[in-house]
Amino acid sequence: MKLANNNPVSQPRGENASVLVLVLWICLGLVSIALYFASSMTYELRAADNRVNGVAAEQAIEGAARYVGYVLQNYATNGAVPDPSQFKTTAVEVGDAKFWIIGRDPDPDDANSTDPYFALIDENSKINLNTADTNELAYLPNMTPDFAFAIVDWRTTNGILSMDYASPGYSEKGAGFESVDELRLVYGATVDLLAGEDINRNGVLDKSEKDLNGNGELDPGLFEYTTVWTREPNFHSDGTEMTNVNTATQSQITSLLRDDGASSPDQRATQIYSYLHPRTGAAKSFNGLFDFAAYCRTIGMSADDFALIVNDVTTTNASSKAYIRGRINVNTANATVLTALFEDLDNGDESTAESAVQTLVSYRQQNPQNLGSVAWVYDALGTGNSVLTALRAGDYITTHSFQFTADIAAVGAYGRGYRRTKFIFDVSDGTPKILYRQDLSRLGWALGDKVRTDLLAQNSQ
Repeated sequence: MKLANNNPVSQPRGENASVLVLVLWICLGLVSIALYFASSMTYELRAADNRVNGVAAEQAIEGAARYVGYVLQNYATNGAVPDPSQFKTTAVEVGDAKFWIIGRDPDPDDANSTDPYFALIDENSKINLNTADTNELAYLPNMTPDFAFAIVDWRTTNGILSMDYASPGYSEKGAGFESVDELRLVYGATVDLLAGEDINRNGVLDKSEKDLNGNGELDPGLFEYTTVWTREPNFHSDGTEMTNVNTATQSQITSLLRDDGASSPDQRATQIYSYLHPRTGAAKSFNGLFDFAAYCRTIGMSADDFALIVNDVTTTNASSKAYIRGRINVNTANATVLTALFEDLDNGDESTAESAVQTLVSYRQQNPQNLGSVAWVYDALGTGNSVLTALRAGDYITTHSFQFTADIAAVGAYGRGYRRTKFIFDVSDGTPKILYRQDLSRLGWALGDKVRTDLLAQNSQ
């Protein structure tokens, strides 16, 4: 009798190895899929976090815009420029986000600094593209005569030059500039001409920006020196008219001086009226506010007395000109803008213009309490100065400002979600209004190295 074989039939070793390899591949695939989805979820989490922080930064900017409106409502009355010490401009918290207001240092001591100055920007410290002539524009840095002509040609109905706009497929506008960025459309515009070395437009030479001429200083383009927004109301904030000294009676001038508390109102009124209406010869008129201020100084009126009346006086009726456009604020304009203005008025005399600018800049640094009206320019330059004479020939300067830029950058929690928006505010009608807004986030980080370092230090704690 044959016994049964209880030993199982053994499988070939090759088959066992194949099964093992297959199982390992399946496990590896499953692990890879798991790792892939884990990594995807990590990136998605980070992306979601960045989106949330981006939204928080955007909302912080909206809150900052309201805050700037409040600041202007309370500190920018009668054309005053708000002092940065009166309000917060750096790392202002809005929930988990923070915002900064990027400004310009009026008197920079360190030209090599890579840290921005934080404040509002006075648009009235710039040259108005809609009122400047070709000479004034041509005296700006890196400007060419052809591009200066092209700017004026763009805004006028009668072309000065025959510009070839056939290639881009459009023609001259034939109307005023609506924003400074419209310069991009003008024939001959280049990035170097418009932005210069300040690619991210924050007022400092960042490490990521090239010093093209190797002078170790920031050389910005036309965006830095020009504006389209400047207008000064020729009436009081409540809508009532100012006193036009060119057409006022002697009694009206007397009332103006007396009501505002100026010294010797009757004597000064008699002198002013007699100058305008001499007994012999034709009647005269003041060419502008500075011409009137300079005359008042020549007859002995103090700068303090003129500062008392400056908010209530004009040389043009509001009925014919409700707003005076293009005046430059000599209290806030930088040396480059003032030099271009003075060269234009003084027939291109560069040395005289630069000397006058240096005198004014030094005076306003040393006498910050004496800048209440344009009368200080007369005191600083002195009689016989050709620039002073040229300034009296028109209505070019002021110490009032009614339009401001709030260049607001913000980040969310942990310094993420960077956003940046530029607002133009106008207070010429008494209530702050946003005239223009532009997203500048595309220009990249503009808050400087110090802010970045501070944010990284806070996040590592």
